[in-house]
Amino acid sequence: MLRLVLDANVFLSAYINPEGAPGQIIQSFLRDGSFELVLSEAIIVEVLEALAYPKVLKAARSKIEPALWFEDLVVLSQLVGVDFEVPRLRADPDDDQYIACAIAGRATFLVTGDPDLLTVRQYEGVRIVTPRSFLDIIGVHRTP
Repeated sequence: MLRLVLDANVFLSAYINPEGAPGQIIQSFLRDGSFELVLSEAIIVEVLEALAYPKVLKAARSKIEPALWFEDLVVLSQLVGVDFEVPRLRADPDDDQYIACAIAGRATFLVTGDPDLLTVRQYEGVRIVTPRSFLDIIGVHRTP
């Protein structure tokens, strides 16, 4: 089974616009169970903080409380402890936590919209792809 790590920006985009590619990834996860989400404590904290930003709450199409929405996903995800650091790969050290989580969780993919992370492309067997690319890989037909 595929295992993947989603960057915080993917979770935020999925919450704000459930019809977009990130939202479709979450819907596929909940509906089909054809892949597993892998999370670390650091990612959970980052996503919860970002979901509380006023601009996120204002832009969201969803009427579901963001923390409750994310909590449902956390409960269904595989939580991993990350007790190591990857060598500094990008200028933003927050990016490295996603790669470390993917390695610790034996994930095949890291899905992100972060152009800086996308330039890495692959690290230690983890493919780094956009949400749209991931949907293509798993064969989910998306709406335009």
